[in-house]
Amino acid sequence: MPDRDALYFEDFHVGRRFVTRGVTLSEAEIIDFAFKYDPQPFHIDKVAAARSQYGGLIASGFHTLSAAFRMAIQQNIFTAASMGSPGLDEVRWLKPVYPDDTLHMELEVVHAEPSKSRPDRGRIRVAYTVKNQKDEAVLTFTAMQIVKRRAAEDASDAAE
Repeated sequence: MPDRDALYFEDFHVGRRFVTRGVTLSEAEIIDFAFKYDPQPFHIDKVAAARSQYGGLIASGFHTLSAAFRMAIQQNIFTAASMGSPGLDEVRWLKPVYPDDTLHMELEVVHAEPSKSRPDRGRIRVAYTVKNQKDEAVLTFTAMQIVKRRAAEDASDAAE
């Protein structure tokens, strides 16, 4: 039996907005992520970072992007119906993210279209804005998302 609070394609109408809860990135998390995936001096070395144009350690943009996806999943926006994503567009890192910055995300559905060839799904485009505790945009991007249609989920339950 499907979760009636779960979101499906039909729930993602153009103009629908979501705001996530926040997440704080600690210095240790920033350094750990960077050592594994983006070991540039301003992400992993406090002395080098202090001498950089950023004046201190900053999170990798890829860490910020990963945190954004985590926030969307933890908010249960795509948990029930996600069928993956064919990609991202227009990724822009606008401001550095420093240790102990608290980020939240605002999402807006900018396009929704049922699949012409697969009636069990649709494709949506979502504009994401990640903001810090000062309400400054630090990252923006647009993502395409393939999501299940509710009718397809209900039909599979009826067949059981």
